[in-house]
Amino acid sequence: MSDRINHECGVALVRLLKPLSFYQEKYGSPLWGFTKLFLLMEKQHNRGQDGAGVACVKLDLPAGEPFMFRERNVKSNPLDKIVRSLLSQYNEHVDSGVIHPEFPDTVKRHFDFGGELLLGHLRYGTSGGYNISSCHPFFRRSPWPTRNLALCGNFNLTNTQELNQSLIAMGQHPIFATDTQAILEKIGFFLDEEHEDIYRFLRKRDLAGAEMTRRISEELDLTRVITRASQRWDGGYTLAGLIGNGDAFVVRDPSGIRPCFYFQNDEVVAFASERAPLMTVFDLAVEQVREVEPGHVVVIKKSGTVTSAPFTAPMARTSCSFERIYFSRGNDVDIYRERQALGGQLAAQVLESIKNDWANTVFSFIPNTAETAFYGLMSELRTRRRDEVKSAILAASNAGKLTEAMLDDLILRNWPRGEKVVSKDIKLRTFIGQENLRNQLASHVYDITYGSVRAGQDNLVVIDDSIVRGTTLRRSILRILTRLNPKKIVIVSTAPQIRYPDCYGIDMSEFAKFIAFEAAVALINERGQTSLLDDVYELCRDEVKKGGSENHVRRIYEPFTPQEISRKVVELVRPKNLEWQGEIEIIFQTIENLHAAVPNHRGDWYFTGRYPTPGGYRVVNQAYVNYYEKLDGRSY
Repeated sequence: MSDRINHECGVALVRLLKPLSFYQEKYGSPLWGFTKLFLLMEKQHNRGQDGAGVACVKLDLPAGEPFMFRERNVKSNPLDKIVRSLLSQYNEHVDSGVIHPEFPDTVKRHFDFGGELLLGHLRYGTSGGYNISSCHPFFRRSPWPTRNLALCGNFNLTNTQELNQSLIAMGQHPIFATDTQAILEKIGFFLDEEHEDIYRFLRKRDLAGAEMTRRISEELDLTRVITRASQRWDGGYTLAGLIGNGDAFVVRDPSGIRPCFYFQNDEVVAFASERAPLMTVFDLAVEQVREVEPGHVVVIKKSGTVTSAPFTAPMARTSCSFERIYFSRGNDVDIYRERQALGGQLAAQVLESIKNDWANTVFSFIPNTAETAFYGLMSELRTRRRDEVKSAILAASNAGKLTEAMLDDLILRNWPRGEKVVSKDIKLRTFIGQENLRNQLASHVYDITYGSVRAGQDNLVVIDDSIVRGTTLRRSILRILTRLNPKKIVIVSTAPQIRYPDCYGIDMSEFAKFIAFEAAVALINERGQTSLLDDVYELCRDEVKKGGSENHVRRIYEPFTPQEISRKVVELVRPKNLEWQGEIEIIFQTIENLHAAVPNHRGDWYFTGRYPTPGGYRVVNQAYVNYYEKLDGRSY
């Protein structure tokens, strides 16, 4: 994606089902689980680079010894810094003789992360800022093990204010920070209640302290806790939590918006936001990895038993299609094929744009995430060209007019030609304060391969996975592509036009930042229909007040075809004072072809305005109110 947007975070959880001595004997290291956690996180570093955090629970430690630990970092390369810090601690203890790796009990006693239950989080800063206090996992502490909670997640809730109000109604004094804090306190409240209910019941039986603790731990019902805590949650979420007694849970929203997968054998239970990291880290076949069912909570008890149960009413499945288009790593077998299909689905539109001029067209891509879609486009183009060549050969052969020159012309000189036209050099430092300087540097992130296009003769088709703001097209990509002096430039997006806010994980909530919306408003103004903008504002404001579930912003787009909006997008992103006078065309994926390529992930609200939860409609209407009133910031 050439336009950078912040998006879904990543989670990882590892629960060892054997003592540390087992992993020392079998794998040669008491840190086997610790290593697996960080490998899972490293294989998901695409999901968050603004911060990282880990937590650990040690089982069956005697009273008086700490049993729950956390480490977080929000500096550059945060995961690397956490690993280095913790391994430095470990190695210092080994060098001093405090830890003897061949005796895992010394690891468990003296290394903070020498435990059986490990949790990790990778963060993109979609809310709450970028300081350490906003970095997961969040902690809720208590001297009672069963009331300690470490929580992290990949999620956004649309109704954080409502949740905070419900906490106030319970008598709490919540700190209005992030939705993570609201969920932490909500789960914590019902965790406390669950603990108290069991405690009061057992206290009447005069149980001794150690036996009391053991029984509370055994009878703690996390499914019931999550069921009670989640009654008002509205959004997309995967949550992972550790309890101080050694229990753990993973929760997925009822629409299946946010992804989560897990693997279990007799040695380990492990969870991750993506399937491929589990397969790589644990050397698994695809069928060994299961998906956490939408609307279910998976609970791992201290005893090692694993259960999955529904915690809320089922909803229609609307898994995020952007996970498949861009966010998740492309080495998952299904995602790889889907991205190829997304590219292939664009072939007909591309051929129409270049008027089937095979001989004078170069095909390329914006690195790096559009590369797989490029392969899919090229495969489909070659298939179509093969069919054309076959028909031509058969026709010429039947007419007795097949010649060597004809074969050369059909096959050798008119075959789809792919080149690496665009390359990506560096990621710029974000600490540069001056906006003008930052923009100048950003314009040089991409470079071109000189001589890859025949000047004045070749069309240049370049595929990207999506176009959000159009900023990079305007400031960088189109400027550098015109240096090659192609006859025509065609920018192709594997995603449809992004028209509406997302409020379930992606940091896209302001209409002014969508180039498709900007184009639609420009067309409205050009055609003297500005009263439509006023009418939609009144409708959206009323819808927000009554808490309705109708998306009135769709009326902004109704007067125009997708092609009209695309043409206006071209006008808006074409750089000013461009000496090159050739034609630019932008092609977006159709909704129908998106669903054909990605049939099992039908969450498309950012393209269609069809939201899976009531909160989505509240957000889209509020976002337009904010736009109309010139208010900056998130609409939820």
